[in-house]
Amino acid sequence: MTATAPRFGPSPIRRPLAAASLLATLISLLFGLVLAGASPASAHAALTGSDPQDGAVVASAPKEVTLTFSESVAMGDDSIRVLDPSGKRADTGAPRDLNSGGTVRYGVKLHAGLPDGTYTVAWQAVSADSHPVSGAFTFSIGAPSETTVALPSGGAGGGLVGTLYGIARYAAYAGFVLLVGGSVFVLGCWQRGAAARPLQRLVVRGWITLTAATLAMLLLRSPYTGSGKLGDVFDLDGLQTVLDTKPGAALVSRLLLLGAGALFIAVLFGAYAKREDEKVKKDLTFGLATGGAVIAAGIAGTWALSEHASTGIQAGLAMPMDVLHLLAVATWLGGLAALLVALYRTPDIGSVAVRRFSRVAFGSVLVLTATGIYQSWRQVGSWSALTGTRYGQLLLIKVGLLAVLIGLAWISRRWTGRLTDGTQTVAETSEQGEISGEGEISGEATSAEGATSAQEQAGPDESEAQVAGARESEAEVAGPDESGAQVAPERAAQLARQQAVLTATKKKRVRDADPERSGLRRSVLAEAAVAVVLLAVATVLTSTEPARTEEEAARGNTAVSAPVSEGPAELSMPFDTGARNGKGTVRIELDPGRTGANELHIWIDGSDGKPMDVPEVKLALTLESKDIGPLPVVPDRLTEGHWTASGVQIPIAGDWKVAVTVRTSDIDQATIDKNVEIG
Repeated sequence: MTATAPRFGPSPIRRPLAAASLLATLISLLFGLVLAGASPASAHAALTGSDPQDGAVVASAPKEVTLTFSESVAMGDDSIRVLDPSGKRADTGAPRDLNSGGTVRYGVKLHAGLPDGTYTVAWQAVSADSHPVSGAFTFSIGAPSETTVALPSGGAGGGLVGTLYGIARYAAYAGFVLLVGGSVFVLGCWQRGAAARPLQRLVVRGWITLTAATLAMLLLRSPYTGSGKLGDVFDLDGLQTVLDTKPGAALVSRLLLLGAGALFIAVLFGAYAKREDEKVKKDLTFGLATGGAVIAAGIAGTWALSEHASTGIQAGLAMPMDVLHLLAVATWLGGLAALLVALYRTPDIGSVAVRRFSRVAFGSVLVLTATGIYQSWRQVGSWSALTGTRYGQLLLIKVGLLAVLIGLAWISRRWTGRLTDGTQTVAETSEQGEISGEGEISGEATSAEGATSAQEQAGPDESEAQVAGARESEAEVAGPDESGAQVAPERAAQLARQQAVLTATKKKRVRDADPERSGLRRSVLAEAAVAVVLLAVATVLTSTEPARTEEEAARGNTAVSAPVSEGPAELSMPFDTGARNGKGTVRIELDPGRTGANELHIWIDGSDGKPMDVPEVKLALTLESKDIGPLPVVPDRLTEGHWTASGVQIPIAGDWKVAVTVRTSDIDQATIDKNVEIG
């Protein structure tokens, strides 16, 4: 990419304003498209199984309904509801925690004596990474029937409340980036920038945005994870419930840390900006850097403790990695925004500050790359998930944008190497000599920097009017009027202000004519535009189900939705106990071969094909994909070579392992197994 010097026009002031306007428009358009294209709520915990399963027909009413999830969830008293065909509640109350080992399972008991018909199970929970999840399915007792219950079409976290919550999430990340990156730029790259109004406004607006977004998320949290009604925003009972949750505690902690951040900003742009003594300022820099780092890490930790990093594998390592990742992103992208503002809106930023930021940005990219690789492995887990899931596809887009951004940063680094302060200094000295030759101005203590600040606060038309007025009055500035009387002090002060505006405008034109500075500005503006897109994609990733979880849920759903087998499940397995007459064949039949109660028949034939009588036969069923079993079954001997058992329960459809133990003597036995698909 080749940068070119800017074109001269009648109003150099309008170019930075147009660039800032263009960037603001891009941000608004991008976030609008992202919010329009994102789903209402991307589930992070997924339902991987249920008993009865979706669409199952059971012979008799079950005592309870159980749900199995891919990761930890928070359940409320009304999180699982079972509705009969008429829409009345068929469950007895709050869900029971049935978690065991690594299996996340909840159940709700049903009323006794439920009639035949189709029942609807509706559930809603909050996953461990703070996102609401919900769903519904049906099962039938005896035979399917008509039902008046309509399955919900939308997921949890949707509607107007979900949209507002999503906007607040984007705003919170953007505010954090501006707050941290702008502060790092001032303290670590350009300390004199603490007195620059444009940089002060950038950091303060970042703080305001993050604070307002956090407060909005706290108020919206209850309807976002519950009713979905905007009117429940000020429900005190709901707010109290939110405060008792991990996400609620994280949001409150963030607000407290932002209070400390306000004090940090007051010192940075107050006492620190006015301090002149180098030794005192150095000590104050160290103190502000230490305190600011603690505050920034704490704010980043509020995300790490309540979202993706806090769940899944290696959570203890993932959370500090997530904090480092967020800090690196904020330092790089927020510092980039501060550099863009400084290049366009402040007259005296030099090459030293730009080179310092270049080094800081390079270090941030290294940290970002290392932590990003770890997070990608943790959240994706396989190459197939990288291309076959929405999370993986977004991650590829993010990596591509990051590559583009690094390429643009390399271009900016080349411009930085060519940047010098000589052109600006010589031009300014020349201008000052020219202005001095025009005559002295009474009260010309007004500095060019103050005039530049006044230009920034005024609109383009107003600034041009001031410049025109200054030019028209240059003759008056030269000295006394025609009658020999001196110019009045009020008029002299007005003329001085107008002359200062003209001086600042001339300086800006000379500065814009510097091709190195112009090229750097353009490349940094391009970086900022790509950074906005990158930040939006990264924010979408935080509300998207991780690829590893999505694949695990898909495998579980495949087992749950396995097709119903036609007829009984039948197996035939040879065995050999090693004893005399210890060889034979076991034939097994499970009828009807579906979930629920089954009739089991076992026939044992000897090596000659005739029924073989043995002292003992045992059977065990295991569903390894769900860590269920082994479920023991002890059949009764019906006749020679024939054993049977009734009411053998198959809780979930899937690929079950059937293990049979045949004992042919007091010491000789053999265990054989084979898998069978039970729907």
